[in-house]
Parts: sequence; structure tokens; C-alpha cells
Amino acid sequence: MPDGKASLELFLSHRASLIRYAKRISGEGGDAEDIVQEAWLRAAGAARLPSAEMMAYLRMTVRNLALNRIRRKRIEARIFDADGGTGASDIPSDMPDPEAAAISRDDYARIVAALQGMPDDMRTAVEMHRIGGEKLKDIAAYLGVSTTTAHTLVLNGIERCRKGADRGSA
Repeated sequence: MPDGKASLELFLSHRASLIRYAKRISGEGGDAEDIVQEAWLRAAGAARLPSAEMMAYLRMTVRNLALNRIRRKRIEARIFDADGGTGASDIPSDMPDPEAAAISRDDYARIVAALQGMPDDMRTAVEMHRIGGEKLKDIAAYLGVSTTTAHTLVLNGIERCRKGADRGSA
């Protein structure tokens, strides 16, 4: 490609003809502008070419981009049918189904009940470790107990939560 200023001048002097060329292929004016701009961005990043080869490269890039856009629009038209063949209701949701949501709410309620039924120190240790991400030595210092005791409180509290979440125990 010629140097930056010369290549830009070359592009600007042929821009209108490139847009007409893209319109003939794509059939749409708005797309033609975008296609030519994208072709220029690709050409600007390409290896240095003489002026004549640069114009051939730009025309080929415009042609390929226009054809790709036509193909993409055909695919989109098939997928998102204009007559409503594929609607928002046909797209799978990433939300859990009602049964899974109900089970999760039930499990959560059981865990909360298990936490509320724990002695204060145990509940505090579990909440600090599991929810707050605190280290055992910090929990021990806060509660005024040994690190071993804090570890035991967390383990026993987690075990109570597991038993509480078990559907067979309620």
C-alpha cells in the first residue's frame, strides 16, 4: 500500500465508485457505506501495495464483504422468519424452570432454618467463613476461641446445613 496519506487520498478519490459497486452487489445503500468502510479498514491494515493493486484489493474486499453480508441476511431471514415463525417464545430461556426454582427456594429455606437453629458462635463462624470468606484464624480472633475450635464450629455448622438441606430430614 502507498504511504498513509497517499493511500487515504487514493481511497477518498475512489470512495464514491466503491460505494456504487457495493450497492450493485448488496442492493442496499446503507450497507454499501458500511461495507466500503470495513474494506478500507482491512486495506489499511494490509501489506504495502502499489496504487493499482490497492484498488484491486479494495474492490475484491468490497465484493467479498457484500456477498458475505447477503449470505448472512439470508441466514438471518431463515432463522428469524418475518412471519413470526421464530419468536421470542421459541428461544430457550436461561432461567430455571418453575420446579427447579421451587426446589431451590425450599433448599434455601431449609438452610436458613438450620442456620437459625445453631448456637450463636457456630452460626457466626459459618457465616463469616462461607459468606464472608474469612480465614479461620480471623474467625477465631473475632470469637475469642482457638483456631481449632473455630474450625470445628465451621465444620459442625456446615454439616448441620447439609442435614437441614436434605429433603428427607424435614
